[in-house]
Amino acid sequence: MDNSAVRTEGLTKVYKDFWRRKSVSALTNLNLNIERGEIFGLLGPNGSGKTTTVKLLLGLLFPTSGKSWLLGHPSIDLEIKSKIGFLPEESYLYKFLNAEEILDFYGKLFDIPKTERRLRIDKLIDGVGLHPYRKRPLSQYSKGMLRRIGLAQAIINDPELVILDEPTSGLDPIASREIKDLIQDFKRQGKTVILCSHLLADVQNICDRIAILNKGVLQVMGNVRELLSQKDVIEFVVKNLSDKDVQEVETFIKSRSGNVLSVNHHASTLEELFLTIIQQSK
Repeated sequence: MDNSAVRTEGLTKVYKDFWRRKSVSALTNLNLNIERGEIFGLLGPNGSGKTTTVKLLLGLLFPTSGKSWLLGHPSIDLEIKSKIGFLPEESYLYKFLNAEEILDFYGKLFDIPKTERRLRIDKLIDGVGLHPYRKRPLSQYSKGMLRRIGLAQAIINDPELVILDEPTSGLDPIASREIKDLIQDFKRQGKTVILCSHLLADVQNICDRIAILNKGVLQVMGNVRELLSQKDVIEFVVKNLSDKDVQEVETFIKSRSGNVLSVNHHASTLEELFLTIIQQSK
């Protein structure tokens, strides 16, 4: 329990219609264990239960059954909220404020002392690359700039757990790369990150483990590299000659003056795994 940043047991959410009849099973018997300090990817198509899971963890929805814990405390514990940062898919920020003012506003909500608040604001604005635009109203920001200030807002309270919903959605490759670098920096700071995304290549590059949901049911969960490894395909990385013997393939490589440096199981892409899991679950 102490090593878990997030844990769920049998977490279930059933939406009911006007007459209180069962309408939609948004999440069914979800069991997750996310360790502290890792970047965890929560994947799934639209309607798979990702948003419902996040809302249940944040206390914005109440479960039909099951339990969840954040940082060793029940997720309904109000005191634990101060240790959580959240970036929604669409950040609804006050567009008439500038970067300094919006971060100062959220800093006050966490009762951060004024001196500490100013230090954090300066550090965060520099960290997300918005120093030249700190005095510009958010109404004049591009989508990439809004995502950056949204990330700064999400960690103004220096949270232990950061939940990000589609942080690179709609961004150009450069802005996307910068956002991913910031997420990896969160891990270096010891923070736990939950990343919800449809951009599978981004998740594959930065996540330690992933879970794939479909129709509210957990389909697979595990280490990204292990899930993508194909056990029946061998891959050679060659340089000069070697004494290792890999049957006819190594013999052929040796005949061409090659050297086997390592032999690994060939890995597919996260996109291929994702599509296969969703297809199988149907």
